[in-house]
Amino acid sequence: MRAADSPRACYHCGLPVPADSAFSVVIGGAARTMCCAGCEAVAAAIVEYGLTDYYARRDALPESPQEALPTTPETLSLFDRADFQKNFVRAAGEHEREASLMLEGITCAACVWLNERHIGHLPGVTGVEVNYATRRARVRWDERRIQLSDILRAIGQIGYRAHPYDAARYEEMAGRERREALWRLWVAGFGMMQVMMYAVPVYLAGEGEMTADIESLIRWASLILTLPVVFYAAAPFFRGAWRDLKFRRVGMDTPVALGIGGAFLASVWATLARSGEVYFDSVAMFVFFLLGGRYLEMTARQKAVGMTEALARLMPALCQRLPGFPRERAPECIPVGDLRPGDVALVSPGEIIPCDGRVLEGVSAADESLLTGESRPVAKTPGDAVTGGALNLEGPLCVQTEAVGEETRLSAIVRLMERAASEKPKIVVLADRVAQWFVLILLLVAAVTAVLWYSMDPSRALWITVSVLVVTCPCALALATPIALTVASGAAAKDGLLVTRGHALETLARATHFVFDKTGTLTAGRLRLRALRVAREETSAEQVLGLAAALERPFAHPLAQAILAEADARALAPPDAEEARARPGGVEGFVAGKKYFLGRPGASEGAACPEDWQDTGETVLVLSDEDGALAFFALEDKTRAGAAELIADLKAAGYRTLLMSGDAENAVRRVAELLRLDDAQGGMTPEDKRLAVRALEEAGAVVAMVGDGVNDAPVLAQAQVSVAMGAGAPLARAQADVVLLSETLDSLRRGVRRSRFTLAVIRQNLAWAFAYNLCALPLAIAGYVTPWAAGIGMSASSLLVVLNALRIQKFMPPAVSVSFSRRA
Repeated sequence: MRAADSPRACYHCGLPVPADSAFSVVIGGAARTMCCAGCEAVAAAIVEYGLTDYYARRDALPESPQEALPTTPETLSLFDRADFQKNFVRAAGEHEREASLMLEGITCAACVWLNERHIGHLPGVTGVEVNYATRRARVRWDERRIQLSDILRAIGQIGYRAHPYDAARYEEMAGRERREALWRLWVAGFGMMQVMMYAVPVYLAGEGEMTADIESLIRWASLILTLPVVFYAAAPFFRGAWRDLKFRRVGMDTPVALGIGGAFLASVWATLARSGEVYFDSVAMFVFFLLGGRYLEMTARQKAVGMTEALARLMPALCQRLPGFPRERAPECIPVGDLRPGDVALVSPGEIIPCDGRVLEGVSAADESLLTGESRPVAKTPGDAVTGGALNLEGPLCVQTEAVGEETRLSAIVRLMERAASEKPKIVVLADRVAQWFVLILLLVAAVTAVLWYSMDPSRALWITVSVLVVTCPCALALATPIALTVASGAAAKDGLLVTRGHALETLARATHFVFDKTGTLTAGRLRLRALRVAREETSAEQVLGLAAALERPFAHPLAQAILAEADARALAPPDAEEARARPGGVEGFVAGKKYFLGRPGASEGAACPEDWQDTGETVLVLSDEDGALAFFALEDKTRAGAAELIADLKAAGYRTLLMSGDAENAVRRVAELLRLDDAQGGMTPEDKRLAVRALEEAGAVVAMVGDGVNDAPVLAQAQVSVAMGAGAPLARAQADVVLLSETLDSLRRGVRRSRFTLAVIRQNLAWAFAYNLCALPLAIAGYVTPWAAGIGMSASSLLVVLNALRIQKFMPPAVSVSFSRRA
């Protein structure tokens, strides 16, 4: 690291200061020399905004400020144009906007702190989160009070560059990180081999076989070869330890830095004094092993979180639009961001679908495996919905655009995955705390060991102390939990189970009760109107169906879709409904000034279910007005694919399975008996469900709730862990900890199995980390572990934890066979 405190080094960036430079800024009560106007402007901005703690917190110097300064105001103003923002800015409210930005120049955790503080204090900014691992910032602002160009300009003033997130550029940054790690590893490996070549003759030489001059020459050669290993390859350990000490804490790099630094300095002293032992070979060797372990860990982590980046790269940059469809078929090639809702896009075989929409023309199949986990191609015919990011496989499709950019389902999936990655589950926080106390105890043990061995055998005290510091470094302990959860989240996403909260997998594995909604969850949600019975002679079937369709038009629940589908099939034009809203048991609204209700018969006075429909097990709805029932609708459904296998698997594993639904009691009981659930209750309001789940939790149960509708949102929020169907209501998905993207419940079955396996892996990792340290520490104290062996042991313990976690990716839950019918 460049010295920023040297009189002739720039205090901000560390570059040499020209002899005739007159640039300076008062920081911390003292005038600090700057190398140029750029550094002076950046440092002045940091002081002006009260962020001088940045200089105390940073553990690496920023990039050249000339590169980080904002571009011209004219260029920045482009970011305020709606047509420029359409690809990366989304509406988060009436006047609130949200953008995903990529920050360049981030070098340490202090940079994250500085950016979050600086951006967060700008008037009009309502939220900012910076992910250090991905260098991505999610910023929300009120466009009435501040513009995006103002935010970008403010970021530039403190020496960073911000631009819209680009998956290709992120991959380039990750590649640079890997290349730098490989260079450090290569330097350490090369130095280790060369130093060992000089060390072997010393080890093999007998008493008096090597002259003092030759031994001194070998020591000096070893010192020179070890310098780049210590000052370049091992630099991250020293930077991490220095950062921790500045924050008045001890981290995992502290004992490693002490071990490397102590052994190297003692060896330098022995070389200069021409007496005592040198440990250059041990220093180079355990730096190499430590870096090798960390490189493998970094590769595993990047591979595990690669699912998010793979999804972000799915959307194409260009597409073909048909401006004259259906009269003219001449396509024009445009950027995907220029698509608008209502536009028609031509998607040829082998191309990525550029938007969410519906097929107007053409027959094909789409590969949606990255989006839903479904490996088989999904048939697409006119009228079918398509999802942006899916691969068109067979024939050309004409797709009418419904959503583009940040409004697509793909963008929503990426945002939810980012939210999960930014949260720390309690088990991870606990492991971090234990690791921090472990380091403190380790430093005390090392100090006591040094004193005892120095009093007994001074010649062995140093290398034994170094071995104690290195061999029991708690890297494996700190990695045990987060690496397993990261790998499990990526594997679940490939299976069609999207984890949106950090605690979800852990809680799902500990659940004792699974509570299900019925329609759209255990059943396919593709209801069909089997029968319609008019209750008044003066009213026709078409009239009541039109009224029902008018009430259900604003809603996406399967019941609404069945009513609307039947109205479309009969070519009806439903009237407009006013103030249509959901209420317990159904929906209500006004049509032509008259109030109507559509829902459960029990939720409307004077509207009892017809006797001959009471035992059919079908879902029965009543349409009523202030005078009573107008008509009854009987809807039938089928159980969802994978429902029977899911319930059988859960029961075999000892879980309690319950069905809570707002549908008629008989329909609910029939599905429960068919799928063999432990208990079922129908006719429940959203509040009834929430209170029932709360009662279970107060009795000590860990409840997992699975639902899909707007009325499931309260109970999803109440449950310790919640699962929403991906095709369900947006409010349900927003409340859920896990979103099921696949159409089959087998993804959830595999996800539950994988969560239990993940918890077992975490316990194995923690057990290994504790057992290793409990065994290695006494051996190191007793002098049976050399420093290079300690480096191998510590690296191997961390690597074993990572490799054990990677087993989660290969985990394949066994299939479950059931012998009963799926028809509800």
